[in-house]
Amino acid sequence: MKESTRRAVKYRRSAEIIIVTHEGRGWFDPLSEAKGDAFSLVCHLDGVGFSEGAARVAALVGFIPTPVEWQKPERATRSTSVGDRWYARKSLGHGSNAWRYLCSMRALPINVVRAAVQGDLLREGPFGSVWAAHTDSCGCVVGWEERGQDWRGFASGGSKVLFRFGGCEATRLCVTEAAIDAMSLAAIEGMRDGTLYVSTGGGWSPTTEAALRELLSRQDTQLVAATDANPQGDRFADRLRGLADEIGRDWLRLRPTADDWNAVLQERRRERIKIGNGNRRAASRPPASREAAPG
Repeated sequence: MKESTRRAVKYRRSAEIIIVTHEGRGWFDPLSEAKGDAFSLVCHLDGVGFSEGAARVAALVGFIPTPVEWQKPERATRSTSVGDRWYARKSLGHGSNAWRYLCSMRALPINVVRAAVQGDLLREGPFGSVWAAHTDSCGCVVGWEERGQDWRGFASGGSKVLFRFGGCEATRLCVTEAAIDAMSLAAIEGMRDGTLYVSTGGGWSPTTEAALRELLSRQDTQLVAATDANPQGDRFADRLRGLADEIGRDWLRLRPTADDWNAVLQERRRERIKIGNGNRRAASRPPASREAAPG
């Protein structure tokens, strides 16, 4: 103790030295790098781990610790609206993973993707996925299709209404089952004037039917059932025909030559690569067959 100062009290035990500082709240060993608080001091002197050291400190002051029962934390509730979640994501950026997914893997032309971006229809989802907006008649985002290399789904808490790509006042309405198919058909047709390419997201909800009825209420609107070339697509086409008949509008079945319109687009790209740019037009298969015309 003779070697102590007012701010540093020295303690010896044989060759061991401990200097207590900060008015008893800290310590250090001048012969090593050891230092810390009361708990680490007990661990250092007795050669025990922290749990045992904490128990020994508790015993010194007569404290009896009570084990804490672990409880599963409550799952965070989603408080943000669908629209807020949509606008919190970045718009599709040129060269991003999501962009490459559409243009490289799904063979969509850059001008079509760029038009969809300019229409504020696409967002970058997690892990290079793409979000394609479903909007109501007021243009508000109420949900989105989610597509990626290893993922497909729909917005949690969102509503399937329609993905809409093209002219708002169009009188030709092409209905597909996926946003990527709607953009693929638009690419095949060169984004035909007077056409609105829509996707139901693979469903037929009451809100989807209400949106289609609203669009068909326009005078002289033609409904084109551009659903997939499979039994489900045919059932969708039958429902669309019934809707057009009920409202009194023209109806046309436009069937892709592959399973869906994106498959057609990818097949055309493979043909172009195979035969070269010189005679690609001659070698391409017709993109679609028309099965029925309005009576």
